[in-house]
Amino acid sequence: MQTIFVQVKCELGRAYEVADTAIQQVEQVSEVHSTSGQYDLLMKCYLDDGTDIGRFVTEQIQTLPGVKDTFTLITFKAFS
Repeated sequence: MQTIFVQVKCELGRAYEVADTAIQQVEQVSEVHSTSGQYDLLMKCYLDDGTDIGRFVTEQIQTLPGVKDTFTLITFKAFS
């Protein structure tokens, strides 16, 4: 299992709609947080090993209605 974080910039006034849609329609999205700054949302996603991250982001996240831009962070190790 690999974890990625995707920062999402939304069309004006659509951040809540995008967050709700992501949680309901994209099973790999485990959490969505609203954020301040350049991006509106931060999505935590769990992907199966071997999943093409670029394909996942472009086909599952960037195509959500209201998404304008994304920035993907790939993680290596979780510390507890």
